[in-house]
Amino acid sequence: MQKIRKAKFAIGQVVRHRLFPFRGVVFDVDPEFNNTEEWYQAIPAEIRPSKDQPFYHLLAENEETQYVAYVSEQNLLEDESGEPVSHPQLSEFFVRMANGKYMPHQKHTH
Repeated sequence: MQKIRKAKFAIGQVVRHRLFPFRGVVFDVDPEFNNTEEWYQAIPAEIRPSKDQPFYHLLAENEETQYVAYVSEQNLLEDESGEPVSHPQLSEFFVRMANGKYMPHQKHTH
């Protein structure tokens, strides 16, 4: 039986990519890879992450645009900038708290 690791990052946490210049807010977590094989194979082999780790859905942004990203845990770091995220869908899911964290709206909690 395969052991599934506990997610390092939480819903509402701001993270940044380890290799690429973007950051975002976690809005969902898969305990292990749960996307298409085509998507996975499109990642260059030299940076392709292992499937047996948490993968995070992010409301992401870079200097040019905002988008939704799907990123492995090994490629994320906590964003310690304290800067707000400006993704246009953010207010649909979260309320920004004074400490820089994002809390889900009550309608999105289980």
